[in-house]
Amino acid sequence: MLVSDFIFLLFLTALILYWLDSIRSKEVATKHASTACKKVLLEFLDETVVIKKVRLRRNTLGRIAIYREYQFEFSSSGEHRYKGRVRLLGQYLIDIDMEPYQFNPVE
Repeated sequence: MLVSDFIFLLFLTALILYWLDSIRSKEVATKHASTACKKVLLEFLDETVVIKKVRLRRNTLGRIAIYREYQFEFSSSGEHRYKGRVRLLGQYLIDIDMEPYQFNPVE
């Protein structure tokens, strides 16, 4: 096997592992966004999140991990759409932010 073949296989393996990690991270972010909306009686719109940022950052142990920021939309009344963000470092939740929204309780 040539060195160039080995480098190509190594690159292909890294690409596949990154892709699988990205799929898992999106599932984790979707679960967290859905749970956050349910806790405060909001509707999680489109049942999905969209990736907005990907960076390399250090975790609490000082190791390099992939930081991902996802955006999602929610509604309090069904009329207006509001944005929220889920931030993950690796597969771990850092925080969830939601725009201020108007809440109309059911009468």
